[in-house]
Amino acid sequence: MQTNFNALQLGDPTIARADEILRRCVHCGLCTATCPTYVLTGDERDSPRGRIYFMKQMFEGRDVTPSTVRHVDRCLSCLGCMTTCPSGVDYMHLVDLARVRIEQRGHRSPNRRMMRWFLSRTLPNPNRFKAMLVLGWFAKPFRNVFAKLGFRRMAAALALVPKGALKLKILKPKSAFNPKAPQPKRVALMLGCVQEVLAPQINQATIRLLRRHGIDVVVVKDEGCCGALTHGLGREEEARAYARHNIDAWTAVMRERLLDGIIVTAGGCGTMLKDYGNLLSRDRGYAERAEYVSGLARDITEFLDEIGLNPPVMWTGLKVAYHSACSLGHGQKLDRLPRELLEQAGYTLTDIPEGHLCCGSAGTYNILEPELAGQLRDRKLKNIESIAPEVVVTGNIGCMTQLKEGVNVPFVHTVELLDWATGGPCPPALSKLRGRANPIEALVEMAKAAAKERELAS
Repeated sequence: MQTNFNALQLGDPTIARADEILRRCVHCGLCTATCPTYVLTGDERDSPRGRIYFMKQMFEGRDVTPSTVRHVDRCLSCLGCMTTCPSGVDYMHLVDLARVRIEQRGHRSPNRRMMRWFLSRTLPNPNRFKAMLVLGWFAKPFRNVFAKLGFRRMAAALALVPKGALKLKILKPKSAFNPKAPQPKRVALMLGCVQEVLAPQINQATIRLLRRHGIDVVVVKDEGCCGALTHGLGREEEARAYARHNIDAWTAVMRERLLDGIIVTAGGCGTMLKDYGNLLSRDRGYAERAEYVSGLARDITEFLDEIGLNPPVMWTGLKVAYHSACSLGHGQKLDRLPRELLEQAGYTLTDIPEGHLCCGSAGTYNILEPELAGQLRDRKLKNIESIAPEVVVTGNIGCMTQLKEGVNVPFVHTVELLDWATGGPCPPALSKLRGRANPIEALVEMAKAAAKERELAS
């Protein structure tokens, strides 16, 4: 793509970076086929190629039009376009730069700015988030009233409040050292701000699973939000502050003994941690340490693959639909690995049609853009229903929150199934499988029935 920046503009590191990325685009349009918003709307402005034109004009110094803001805001940052792009266009960082520029110049309505500010102050803080969930639980029955009054984003947020909001507990585990291992690998487990509140059982399953593999798990007390939520809102300085805070916390732990990895169980957080080196590349006090921390970041499935997953102690043959979170499949290029581990653990995987398309969660997208997010959710749920799985599994809390209320089968995290197969307890979501009192007996019966059906079919 031809750009028209002058020498003075290119002296700005942000413009220089944008110019470098823009010039790689060859207008081929292959990205449109895998862009969820373009698939829904058929509008070129809602495709990566269309947004790149808007961003080019904005960086060249032209006015930031309402249309530019609208269509950049409607981007999910699912990064499906980067998986498809034959030219290697770094769309992820280009749209990040654009969001920062739009946020700094305030080209949004007061209502939208207020909502984005509120989300940036609430979601990264587990205690505030828990308080908002409790309030949301009481307000949820009135969400249709909010929608009729024009508060669409408020209604969308209330729809996401889980049924058991008042029972949620924040997990604060201690270090999970395994004394049986003389020189165990040592890792820090990132709890996650949203996941810590909504699904603490995921972190509990991770600790059990790692200890079973002889790993010393450290939970860092001073750890905070990874910064992904605020970064996606264009609030770059806040994201950098979160990154610096976490780097300081992990550095303090590493003074005692180096870490072999920083384990992440939320795909969005993992993508963010692996980008700390880029985020703080111009920060003299943190650039080197940020690059080092990025190199330590591992999704739980990556780390299990490195150390070798223990053989399963039970083999269910349970029919599992694996939903590949965009942050894992596109952001971290971890699409096949989680599937392979689940198959090693004895589960029968089935692919979800249009699995490459985003479910509509995308951080705060399902609140800020409820119409498009709702269409993507319904499309994903219809595809899941078409294959009739017995369990749906994913590796990202955002996807779980977006989809689990719409499916009539259990929805669990990848690590919960891996923990169960290798000797851990049955995941809570499976405890009422098919209304049976004993979930293991239910699964055994289901496995026998499936085997019998295969025999009859053959």
